[in-house]
Amino acid sequence: MKDAMLEHPRLLARIAGILYLLEMMTGAISIYALGTIVVAGDAAATAANSRSHESLLVLSFAFNLLQFACYIGVTALLYWLLRPVNAVVSLLAAFFSLTGCIVGAVSCLFQIAPLIILGGPRYLTIFNSAQLDALAFLLHRLYSQCFEISFVFFGFYCLLIGYLVYKSGFMPRLIGAGMVVAGLLWLFFLWPPFAESMFRYVVVAALGELALALWLVIVRVDQQHWNVLAARDAP
Repeated sequence: MKDAMLEHPRLLARIAGILYLLEMMTGAISIYALGTIVVAGDAAATAANSRSHESLLVLSFAFNLLQFACYIGVTALLYWLLRPVNAVVSLLAAFFSLTGCIVGAVSCLFQIAPLIILGGPRYLTIFNSAQLDALAFLLHRLYSQCFEISFVFFGFYCLLIGYLVYKSGFMPRLIGAGMVVAGLLWLFFLWPPFAESMFRYVVVAALGELALALWLVIVRVDQQHWNVLAARDAP
């Protein structure tokens, strides 16, 4: 199975690119859906939106999980594609990405938890309505903070993938440079207040990832050059 996969790097590249695009699409849908529910600084309005648009919150949750599932697929395929360039760096990049996916998946628990709080279970009747609204809003905030932590790990991932693409020779150096820039921008979330103040610039990081995804789908890789590196990497 392993040998069969490695005989078709262009197919692997296209699948990786498709999964990358799906990851971006599902992530964008999740963010948009959640954005229609959460009202910044207003717990009562956010709670009211959550109660009246419960299905929208569940949709955001589901697409968020799909996003991370797609990213795991991207991680595995890019590991195989870029391992011939540098096996250690490719493995390290995969670990950073998987850690980010785990952190992001855990954040989904905080995303869906407000529905439990606002659903009116009997053991929460000791809290009044305003307190429940505040608790649900706190969970939304915890989701946001946890989700932003995942960006740091994805930042390191993009940096390493950018380096590997730049050094590969079977993909353009410009694509690799774009991924390095994306990684540096995601690392702004090491200091969340700064990242939030610069968010309009940070989201430009997605363009570097989009360029890589489109290249993988449309152009893929130079198979001849890839085969040379793979043969050198083979035991």
